[in-house]
Amino acid sequence: MADIEVEVAHALAGEQVLLRLSVPVGTTVREAALRSGLDGHFPGLDLAAAPLGIFGKLVAKPEERLLEAGDRVEIYRPLLADPKEVRKARAARARAAQQGE
Repeated sequence: MADIEVEVAHALAGEQVLLRLSVPVGTTVREAALRSGLDGHFPGLDLAAAPLGIFGKLVAKPEERLLEAGDRVEIYRPLLADPKEVRKARAARARAAQQGE
């Protein structure tokens, strides 16, 4: 069976790692993440459960999505805050500041 070249990436605020891997044709997104071994480099990273994407787009079923040559698998961090709630709070502060002027 032939191999394909893919990349696996993970980043924290102060550190990022991008690995190039050779994987067999038919490898899933999740399998590539697990093969990367990045959980050894980033303590606390759970590759079996982490959300994954390809080129900035979340993959809904990483256990089923097969990789193509040149794909970049991205291992996402959990969100610290809900972006919708952050925007609502920022808008409320802006309204309050305008009313106070």
